[in-house]
Amino acid sequence: MNRAPTASRDDNRAPMNQVAAPSPAEQAAKKSWREALAAYLLPESRRMLALGFAAGLPLLLVIGTLSFRLREAGIDRAEIGYLSWVGLAYGFKWMWAPLVDRVPLPFLTRTLGRRRAWLLAAQAGVMAGLAGMALLDPRTQLAALVLCALLAAFASATQDIALDAYRIECAPQEQQAALAACYQTGYRLAMIWAGAGALWLAGATEEAPAGALRAYDNTGWMWAYLAMAASMLVGVFTVLRAPESAPPEGAPAAVSAPPQGSFWQRALRWLRGSFVAPFAEFFARYGWHAALLLALIGTYRISDVVMGVMANPFYVDMGFTKLQVAAVTKTWGVAMTLAGAFVGGALALRFGVMRVLMLGALLAAGSNLLFSWLAALGQPNVLALAAVVSADNLAGGIASAAFVAYLSGLTNIQYSATQYALFSSLMLLGPKLLAGFSGVFVNAFGYQRFFTCTAALGVPVLALIWLAMRAQEKPEKT
Repeated sequence: MNRAPTASRDDNRAPMNQVAAPSPAEQAAKKSWREALAAYLLPESRRMLALGFAAGLPLLLVIGTLSFRLREAGIDRAEIGYLSWVGLAYGFKWMWAPLVDRVPLPFLTRTLGRRRAWLLAAQAGVMAGLAGMALLDPRTQLAALVLCALLAAFASATQDIALDAYRIECAPQEQQAALAACYQTGYRLAMIWAGAGALWLAGATEEAPAGALRAYDNTGWMWAYLAMAASMLVGVFTVLRAPESAPPEGAPAAVSAPPQGSFWQRALRWLRGSFVAPFAEFFARYGWHAALLLALIGTYRISDVVMGVMANPFYVDMGFTKLQVAAVTKTWGVAMTLAGAFVGGALALRFGVMRVLMLGALLAAGSNLLFSWLAALGQPNVLALAAVVSADNLAGGIASAAFVAYLSGLTNIQYSATQYALFSSLMLLGPKLLAGFSGVFVNAFGYQRFFTCTAALGVPVLALIWLAMRAQEKPEKT
């Protein structure tokens, strides 16, 4: 049975003239540590762990792991760079988010509900794309393989849209930090499986004879990608067993077009309600403060996103081996990110989202200075690498948990899918664009100055958070 909407859900949104929607949660009575930690044991949190795994699985398989596979197959590095644009599907998902928000799917919506129908359809698309990538050889069928990767990326981005909306709608605002932490935990576990796990499976199932010179073997990659496609069943079973989230009172129904008027009049009204209304509502709700919020969203992760592009080249240039980097960054580093996500979620429940948002931004920017120190060593030191990666990933987990909870609170639940897709896309577009020039900067000035400058990029973010906190405390005068 569907969850019944509660009147308090609408009360959890900011008044028209206040800045940050999380403000009512900030004003709520602070929870004890026991109550804060108990939020992780709720059914919604356990479901979000599994759905986070389904959301995180495709990302590396269509970008990072795929680039390793293509290079091993002899594909030119320039081509691999161009093919990384497959990942732009995640940056432009806001363009079709209104469709996910309002358009029903034949048969599925009537049976499963609006959110679960889109989740299941997207997961089926991801499985189909990954299975196609498994069965194709990039040496002779590269174009077809790329089309399958596009299908998987598009379906994965669509799953993100529906899942973000489902998470926001399935629990009240005070639980969102815990749900965000569980989501990130599942997401990170999936990235370990799709990264290190896929590489291990490809190597373990390849048919090259033992001791043979390293050569591309598509058989190993076929079984690895088929295993990844099968792993999406974790999300499928969770969707089938989960209750449908209840839309709030007054939310727009899923419709194909209003029935009155001519075809063009109905189409225009539908476009206005699906595409224009979600964005117009956000600007109407926050007024000039919307510019402040969008600036904060677009820059919050700028330090670590820009730095992250040069992280792997830095490890190689420092002389760390593949096994050292894999053990420290892909295993231990992910564990520290998970710890940070749980710490960030608990801190947000205990002290409020905005305070932890400030803490996360400060730690994420400051941890880049540790990479500058590591570069100054001039030679590989595994213990130093482990210490720096621990601090960086712990800071990133705290920042991510607080930021996801913050974005969730900014959305109007009537347009949760569209607005959250806009926010999460905006979060990456600017930093990713700037990050494209990171290699040029390193070539000109070196790693030490690069990491120091990426830390400095976080200073304006601290100012924006401070302004948002001040504006949240004081309603806009009209």
